[in-house]
Amino acid sequence: MKNYDLMIIGPATRDVNIDYTGAEDRSVGGAVTFCTPAARAAGAEVFASVKIAEADRDILDAFAVPPEDIALLPSQKTTLMRNEYFTPDRERRKAACPAQSDPILPEEIPGVSCKMYHLAGLLYGDFPGQLLESLKQKGMLAADAQGFLRHNEDGKLTFHDWTEKLRYLPLLDFLKTDAAEAEILTGTADRVAAAKQMIRWGVREVLISHNSEMLAYDGKTLCTCPVKARNLSGRTGRGDTTTGAYLAMRLTGASMEEALRYATACVSLKMETPGVFKGTKEDVLAYLREFYG
Repeated sequence: MKNYDLMIIGPATRDVNIDYTGAEDRSVGGAVTFCTPAARAAGAEVFASVKIAEADRDILDAFAVPPEDIALLPSQKTTLMRNEYFTPDRERRKAACPAQSDPILPEEIPGVSCKMYHLAGLLYGDFPGQLLESLKQKGMLAADAQGFLRHNEDGKLTFHDWTEKLRYLPLLDFLKTDAAEAEILTGTADRVAAAKQMIRWGVREVLISHNSEMLAYDGKTLCTCPVKARNLSGRTGRGDTTTGAYLAMRLTGASMEEALRYATACVSLKMETPGVFKGTKEDVLAYLREFYG
């Protein structure tokens, strides 16, 4: 049986995106969708567990992975996201969720051998607590904070603190947040202070993304790396791309600093083109040499 470095678990989405000019496009989205190609490109053996309705099986084609490396976790509905952007750089947007997939339960997880399980969620309710406890028994556990802070309230998306964080954060070997999510969790806008607080709560390694730099901390070493994208046309999915690249590098032997530099270069390159990361590891290393020295 094949041994995987990383299983990325979460709902894929049907996205409707409306830009600042009113132009509309439809695409496949979701954290699992953006994480997977970035992790694979970095050299990790990756298995994707994707929550969608059976009728939307064509979504799996967007992953461009061998069929043995991906599984459909059946849901009554596929998550539908509607994103309206107000500026060319897509920094300001209004998001709505007309449909949300079912929660992912422990018994749905494919029985393949993995070093780490990453919960690439979109909304509160994607991952019940029993799933975290079950996966922690199988291997290392990673998560994106978005899946525990962002709530779907009758289609309107709102952010609230994770009321069960003190119970579940100690289960996490890795936690990814953006700067706003870090503030919601910890109550401070200081990213370094927020990272230190999450470590005190029991997380073993933290990655905080920001539009200007990425930050990683494990209680001993603090690393930062500036984002150097030449344009932002591919801004959507930047945090998930960073996470996939970072975890893949860490799982294949890179230090925190090496992984953060690679992941930041990867997302800087990815942001120059809409869609998922389609480059290679050599493309990222060349970008590193050119822009990071």
